[in-house]
Amino acid sequence: MLDTAKTPNFKQLQYRFTAHVRNPDKFPRPPDIEARHMQIYNELFFNNVESFMSSGFPVLRSIMPNEQWTRLIRDYFETHMASTPLFPQMTREFLRYLEHERITQADDFPFMLELAHYEWAELALSISEQKIDVHGIETNGDLLGGVPVLSPLAWILSYDYPVHQICSDFLPEQPPKQPTDLIVYRDRHDEVHFLQINPVAAQLLALIQADVKQTTRQMLNAIAAQLQHMNPEMVIQGGLQILHDLKCRDVILGVTTT
Repeated sequence: MLDTAKTPNFKQLQYRFTAHVRNPDKFPRPPDIEARHMQIYNELFFNNVESFMSSGFPVLRSIMPNEQWTRLIRDYFETHMASTPLFPQMTREFLRYLEHERITQADDFPFMLELAHYEWAELALSISEQKIDVHGIETNGDLLGGVPVLSPLAWILSYDYPVHQICSDFLPEQPPKQPTDLIVYRDRHDEVHFLQINPVAAQLLALIQADVKQTTRQMLNAIAAQLQHMNPEMVIQGGLQILHDLKCRDVILGVTTT
């Protein structure tokens, strides 16, 4: 709460100004500012934020009625204290709001956070400054007998809901029994792609990402044992085929030379 006794007048005016900009229906306009001028600021700030979020989360925006979407963005605009002024980070700020600050409303979609994360991942990866570096990697090495290397521009994602299928005609109210495992990756041409993977591929990639320093064969043998599969070699060959496909997609870069 603002301590008016200790706060200079110009700062008090700034607080009243920004509070009104954040929510003009809740906080009164500073009396010394003309209503017409204040309205310009109100619309300029809110419309910029709303437009940016609409672009950053196009699917979430498309499935929400206008009034519901406006309430959501207004609540974010009013309550969230952003840690950065950079526009490319605004979608991450909105994700933090949904994850840590959003008070669930009756009309909120149960998959809203997961869908927002899925949409954020595409933008975040597209602007990531990380590069594919094959130093210390044998790009044409033995994928089965070597230790595979995951691209730093490949993220393994797991969701309760099939977020990649959500649209205005598909709004699930309950998650399916099996989670949805996806890879989002940026290839050598700087194009971002999504790929749905099966549970075995998800387990294998999780082990690679954890940098367990095991060969592909060792990891797939462990997965086959965990699954109690009657034919471990089938799991191994299936996993190897998956890795070959992922290498063609720039998800797997090769095997380590160390």
